[in-house]
Amino acid sequence: MRTVRIATRGSTQARTQAQAVGDALLRAVPGIGVEYVLVETRGDANQSTPLHQMGGQGVFVKEVQRAVLDGDADIAVHSAKDLPSTNADGLVIAAYTERRSANDVLVGLPLEGLAHGATVATGSVRRRAQLARVRPDLVFVELRGNIETRLSKVPDGGSVVMARAALEVLGLEHLVAEDLDLDTAVPMVGQGCVAVEVRADDTATIGIVSSVDHAATRRAVETERAFLAELGAGCTLPVAAHLGADGVLRAFMANDIDSVQISGEVGRTEDHVTVGRAAADRCRRLLAGSDAGD
Repeated sequence: MRTVRIATRGSTQARTQAQAVGDALLRAVPGIGVEYVLVETRGDANQSTPLHQMGGQGVFVKEVQRAVLDGDADIAVHSAKDLPSTNADGLVIAAYTERRSANDVLVGLPLEGLAHGATVATGSVRRRAQLARVRPDLVFVELRGNIETRLSKVPDGGSVVMARAALEVLGLEHLVAEDLDLDTAVPMVGQGCVAVEVRADDTATIGIVSSVDHAATRRAVETERAFLAELGAGCTLPVAAHLGADGVLRAFMANDIDSVQISGEVGRTEDHVTVGRAAADRCRRLLAGSDAGD
């Protein structure tokens, strides 16, 4: 019997997501087994430094990827939003699992229930920039830690911002005070989706993992990742992109003094990667004040 070794972070959310991938593989491919390889990442080891100071994307995935590249595991399971915009050398994304809700949510009080000057806790510069557009009076404080730790730090009279998908994975969606609509908070690229990486030369495992790939989710997340890739690895601005089931691509970008948000339908026959890159270029030009379009 072929056993597929699944590398994952050790957090409850990560292990639950990896288990879901393992269960899906067992259902899809008769005669295989699975086992789990727990890996501590730099982001897990350092719970005090703000993520944007640690380099943002990549801090929760590199060690998990290394386990696959070194042969200690066959596949790596990640929250897709944690992946850098370009594939790691030697790895391919063989599957995107069907996306859960991509929305951000408030735990604590809903937006309209927050008093003037209320405190909102989030470690995401994107979330701060987006909420500041609609509520510039809010006070933002840093937030790190696993899901349980963050939920224990809801400010008095305030809220924390979370991804609904993370709460759904743990069965904690009853804690949601408000789902933020996609026009208020454009989600992070890949939010709500799980990505499965395999060594590029491991064709047998790629064939196994591709059996759980969800085509519609892949198209959406590839569009969003193309948006991020166009901005380049050195981009430290708050950015977001989301292609919804309604066929609308929403994108957001901010700097220290301004922000822009665009949306538009993506046709089923359009080259979605080209659309994602074009959206990034449009946001960049708008933010620079040089866009000649409408």
